[in-house]
Formats: sequence, C-alpha cells, structure tokens
Amino acid sequence: MKNWTGERLETFILTRDAIEHLHRYAIASNYIEDKVVLDIASGEGYGSNLMSEKASFVYGVDIDSSTVDKAKLKYKKENLEFRIGSANKIPIENNSIDVVISFETLEHHDKHEEMMLEIKRVLKSNGLLIISTPDKLYYSDVRNFKNEFHIKELYKDEFVNLMFDNFNRMQLLTQVYCNGASIIQKESDQNGIKVFSGNYSKITDNVVSPLYLIAIACDCDFEEQKTSIFDGGKINEKKTEERVRNSNSYKMGHVILFPFKLLKRIFK
Repeated sequence: MKNWTGERLETFILTRDAIEHLHRYAIASNYIEDKVVLDIASGEGYGSNLMSEKASFVYGVDIDSSTVDKAKLKYKKENLEFRIGSANKIPIENNSIDVVISFETLEHHDKHEEMMLEIKRVLKSNGLLIISTPDKLYYSDVRNFKNEFHIKELYKDEFVNLMFDNFNRMQLLTQVYCNGASIIQKESDQNGIKVFSGNYSKITDNVVSPLYLIAIACDCDFEEQKTSIFDGGKINEKKTEERVRNSNSYKMGHVILFPFKLLKRIFK
C-alpha cells in the first residue's frame, strides 16, 4: 500500500484532483513552448515532466528531499532537473526564468510576500507567472471545511491584491469541477455557465462553486485565456479499470483462469 496523505498528488491518484491539476498544466502549456520554466512545489514531478515536452528546459523545485530524489529517478530527461528548495528561497539564478508555475502552493505556507519577491527575482523582465490557490470563501467557509495541510488560505480579493502588488497585468480565472470535467474561465464569467441535473421525473439547477482561483500575471502583455474544459473521461476510465482489477471477483477469476492461461502459453 502506498503511503499517501491525500494532499500531494501522485500519478496513481485517479480522482478529481488529478483532473483539476492536469487542466492547470494544460493551460500552462499555452505559454511554455521553447521557454525556460520553473515549477515551484513540483512534488512527484509529473507536471514538470509534462511541460518538458514543450519547454526548452524545466526546473522542478520542491522542499521535500525524498520527493525530489524520487522525481529524479522517475523522470530522466536532458531538459529536466529537480532541485531541493522552498517557495521563499528558490535555488535558481536571477533573471533566468521565462515562466514560473506554482499550483496549490500558497496555502501551504504564510510567506506569501517573500515568495512573490523570489518569483520576481528569478523571472526575466518579461517573465510570466501562472499560479493557483483555493478560494477560501468557497473551499473552506461555505463548505465548513478545514484542510489540515493548509497554513494560510486567501480570499479572492487578497489573492488579487497579492498579484497586483507584484505585477502590472493579471488575468484572474476560476476553476470548477462538474461530473468528471474541469472548467476554467474568466472570473468575470464564472456565473455564465448554468448547470442542470435530473432525470425523467425532475430537472433542477445546480450551484457549482469555483473552489480554485488561477492567476496569470506579468509586467507586459500576454495572451489571455478563454473558457476551457478538461474532459476527465480517460482518468475516470482508468479509475474504473483499477477498481475492477482490485475487486474480489476479478482476483478470483484470475486465480481460476491462471492454469489454463499457463497451459496455453506452454503449448502455443
């Protein structure tokens, strides 16, 4: 059994968290082609690895040394490097990064200003930041939910102020999850999508709150994002396959059929 706390996303996780994170990296892919990218709190390393397919070079930085060691073993590419470091002490040279990515990092510490200063230090003058964090209103307050791993969550206005305190331009996006799909759209359009559900007897309106905020920030012009949808079908299919493989009936069937499969291979 894998020792998983439920907070750090890893590639054996096939839940809405995977769909939401993959959608964020899909958004990031629009800005990183032939760029030098820094992935802060890179964790298991799957996101850094994904971005290395388009970027010229990717640095994955994480505070946990054992996690960094595992990422180095799992993902080996000439344009991908993992380093130990924290959000407020980034082991990267000044003015060397084109795009900084930081997904679900802010809420895990209270050094937000220090983190922004470090990001500004490593970014080139025309560098771009793509950063996400839970909206405290919908993530915690409305749901009466407490995440034990979160140190300091931000409300939307606090997040916006943090961005504009450090960058001249910013696009604010929201992210919602609905029945296997992630939707990212402009914050100003977040009420533009209506969700219905029901059956032959009754159809109702659903309120789907945007749990996450995403900011794209820069000191120069950049291409803003339109509404996008990540289809979680492949993740959910794989989840179903895993559930079937782990079922008692599947395991029993495998035991019963194994001798016949073995004989078939022998006399093939």
